Amino acid sequence: MSEALSALGLAEPDGQVYSALVANPQSTAEDLAEQCGLTLQQSGRALDRLAQHGMATRAPVDRQRFLPVAPDVAIGTLIGHREAELRHARAEMHRLMDAFREASRYTDPAHSVEVLTGGEAIAQRLEHITETSQYQVRGFDCPPYIQDPVADNPVQRRRLKEGLRLRTIYDREAVAWPGRLEKNILVGVEDGEEARVRPVLPMKMIMSDDRMAIVPISVGDSVLDAAYVIHPSALLQALDTLFEAEWERAVQLQAAIGSGEDSLEPEADHRKLLGLLAAGLTDESIARSLGWSARTTQRRLQSLMRELGATTRFQAGMAARERGWL
Repeated sequence: MSEALSALGLAEPDGQVYSALVANPQSTAEDLAEQCGLTLQQSGRALDRLAQHGMATRAPVDRQRFLPVAPDVAIGTLIGHREAELRHARAEMHRLMDAFREASRYTDPAHSVEVLTGGEAIAQRLEHITETSQYQVRGFDCPPYIQDPVADNPVQRRRLKEGLRLRTIYDREAVAWPGRLEKNILVGVEDGEEARVRPVLPMKMIMSDDRMAIVPISVGDSVLDAAYVIHPSALLQALDTLFEAEWERAVQLQAAIGSGEDSLEPEADHRKLLGLLAAGLTDESIARSLGWSARTTQRRLQSLMRELGATTRFQAGMAARERGWL
């Protein structure tokens, strides 16, 4: 166990002393020195360091005796510190790589496009984009996914609170992904994300400021375990133009999250329905995204269209815009 603790940054013989203390609570420095084959001075210093790391405390009555802090807490703290150090080191590596590519692209055009392989490497670069973007992140979001699209993203939530602008265009299948709308997309919107919807997107993509874009390599409906990373170049400028053109054509998803408290607006469920309807989702996709049955979806669609005096979806969308609901 002491070797494992050394790997987490705990100096020798501290891991050995902690292991002995776990097995023999209420030990004194003398007891631990004898058990570990150390001098009294070495044992005492190790206990002092363990106390500083939050891994040992003095007994409440006999202050010469020591108690171990529970391993899940003590070692969990060490692991957390080491993970933070690794994240900082990884961020510094990415920063240096950005500087390297920026310097190299003037002499070697091959550095304009990089290929990432492996899901972990792609996930790390995506986190790097969120952490290091200075003013905005833009993205096309559509299935299939390498990671769980419904999972919480604490890094994104923190950066939004720090003022990072996040603009995402979701395709209708992303919005219809079970649990995605309520548990992920609308949570992001409440945090400040600007979300719009298009029936179909040309690709998956995430872009950091005007300096980098990641595009997964895909074949048909399958995403390979690789991605292109595009650095400043004519290709990156083309992706920038493509995103802005799609953004202008997309429907605002904010129309789907109203509270319905204003008597001049429809109830909350109707607003959600309108937003998804205007985004081009099918009845089946609407049912999946809102967790409704097919019958409930049909019934609410018919009720909404009667309220709007519309006989087609297009008429419903026009009537809703005229009333200021979209």
